[in-house]
Amino acid sequence: MNPLMAAKAYAAIQGGDMPTSPVGGAAQSGFAEMLTSVMGDMTQSTRAAEGQMATAVQGQGSLIDVVTAVSSAEASLETVMAVRDQVISAYQEIMRMPI
Repeated sequence: MNPLMAAKAYAAIQGGDMPTSPVGGAAQSGFAEMLTSVMGDMTQSTRAAEGQMATAVQGQGSLIDVVTAVSSAEASLETVMAVRDQVISAYQEIMRMPI
């Protein structure tokens, strides 16, 4: 994965569209399905936190709800980053294997 692909995936997620898997098409299973699910959960948590913050800024929301939503979004982001780090580590280990 190069930086351009990562930027496109990030833009697609922020726009609400999940990127499609280049391999497997509509029949995703296993790891690809898990990644899609984790990314969807992270995006949903982030949007919920943004919504709670907007409501609180308007004076209609509770500070406790904002803190809870932000904490949930932070936990989801940390999960995604941990999965990313493990994938990169596994890729680097595979690349070090002798042929």
